[in-house]
This record gives sequence, C-alpha cells and structure tokens, in this order.
Amino acid sequence: MRRLLFLSSLAVLLFAADPWTADDVLKPDQIAPVIARVDPAGPLVIQVGFAEMYMGGHIAGSRYAGPASKPEGIDELKKAVAGQPRSREIILYCGCCPWDKCPNIRPAFAALRDAGFRNVKVIMISENLKTDWIDKGFPTDKGSPE
Repeated sequence: MRRLLFLSSLAVLLFAADPWTADDVLKPDQIAPVIARVDPAGPLVIQVGFAEMYMGGHIAGSRYAGPASKPEGIDELKKAVAGQPRSREIILYCGCCPWDKCPNIRPAFAALRDAGFRNVKVIMISENLKTDWIDKGFPTDKGSPE
C-alpha cells in the first residue's frame, strides 16, 4: 500500500505543475559563490540523485540522500534533514538529466515541504551536473557518500 501511494504521488508530481515558486529556484551561477564560502551555518546542500553521479563529482560540501524517485531515497532524504530546524535553508539538486525530465528533484522538494521545511530551494541544472556545474569550474568534490 505504501509503495502504491508513493507511486501515485510520484506520478502526480512528475506530470503536474512544479511544486515550487520562481523564488525557490536557483541557478548554478547564483549558488556557486555561496558554496565556495564554507560556512557551517550556511545552507544544507543535498544531492537527491544517483550514487554513481555523486561519487563521480558533486557540489562541494553537499550531502548525498539518494534518488528521490524511489521510496528509499525519500527515506534517506528525511534522515539527512533529521534534527534540522524547519527554518534551515536546504538546497536540493540532482543533475542526472535535463531539468524538465528529472525524476528526483520534484519528489524531494515536495517531501521536504510536506515535512514542514519552509526554506527549501532547488538548483536548476538545465542539462546535467557535468555540463552546468563541473565543466564551469564551480566548487566540486568527488568521492563516496558519507
């Protein structure tokens, strides 16, 4: 039953209007300078895509939560934000594919909003993380999820 409910919610999210407003969307060149300043009180940046992508290159300082298109990924996302104040700025990104086809970013955003987080943003990765972040020389790390 849980899986059926999740799949129906996912279908609504994928084929409905975006769950965010224009104010919730950041472009890579807007966020890169913030990421470059390592600040523990700064935004919590979370990758909601696939582990292989994260290991190959991810936004510096970001945490890995897993693909939000799967129930297990949503569970990992909830663990990643556990204990955070509901007012904390959380920035989500995926970068697996073109923005309008991403299966992960919309469910992740909706899950955090449903959990009461009100300062959630998304990074609009137009093509993919390599093209829109790594190739532009923005702060990047490599390695396994913690």
